[in-house]
Amino acid sequence: MSAGDPTLISPAARDALQRWLDGLGALEGAADNTLAAYRGDVVEFLSFMSLHFGAPQGLGALRQITTADMRAWMASARSSGTGARSLARKLSAVKKFYGWLAKREGFEPTAVLSTRAPKFQKKLPRPLDQDAARAMIDTVELQSQKDWVSARDVAVVTLLYGCGLRISEALGLLGKDAPLPATLRIKGKGGKERVVPVLPAAQQAVERYLALSPHPKEAHLPLFRGVRGGALHARMIQGVMADARRQLGLPATATPHALRHSFATHLLEAGGDLRAIQELLGHASLSTTQAYTAVDTAHLMEVYARAHPKA
Repeated sequence: MSAGDPTLISPAARDALQRWLDGLGALEGAADNTLAAYRGDVVEFLSFMSLHFGAPQGLGALRQITTADMRAWMASARSSGTGARSLARKLSAVKKFYGWLAKREGFEPTAVLSTRAPKFQKKLPRPLDQDAARAMIDTVELQSQKDWVSARDVAVVTLLYGCGLRISEALGLLGKDAPLPATLRIKGKGGKERVVPVLPAAQQAVERYLALSPHPKEAHLPLFRGVRGGALHARMIQGVMADARRQLGLPATATPHALRHSFATHLLEAGGDLRAIQELLGHASLSTTQAYTAVDTAHLMEVYARAHPKA
């Protein structure tokens, strides 16, 4: 048996975890992938504590967890190969669960909530430069022998770069959303809604796709369809972009999400307001958007180093 085995957890702890996850889904609109990640992280923590103490821990025992117990869990995770970034994510999930549990059960969760996350070097977004972003869209068009599929793929990547959409948001558009208006109301992570402007280039790309598509547009079906008429899957766009980036000699970081990063970075380079970019991206926290200022600064320093005679 090892940490991560749900059979090691007491029924009371399992029930509490499920109630917490149900609340996140129903009240906060947490995505299924987010809930699955939280479940895995908290199950790993709770099952470790069962092994650590030699028996499944009921809610009463979980109230007694100490700082030393938290250190033992983190040390075990690191020794098993968990990186600092992943451990920080796991700790965040555990803290969220414990904060909820403490309110319900009426105990003081200081030992858990005061545990410091390991330090790690935050990865900056890896956007494409403007020429590479344009070349990516042009090259994506050449990846299929079917004109309508090429037009579909171009429409999707144009929405990613031109509107800063996540790939799930672009593929979540329905037939009733077309023809695309000047602004789109997008529901993003956690059910957070935002309004994004739609560039004429994106509108035109979608119209061209619809004109060529053999599948009729239906209001409540996905706007972007697979070859057989079902919903288009993200992995298809990921594969098309992978083929295109190999032809262009771009790094593996040139993914669909990199186009969203490129959207934000290029707006910032052009003088865009950080708070406005936060709204366009749908970031809950400005600190998330501020990562792009570091990207822009890095770009400026590269220009300085190349161009300044004293650099």
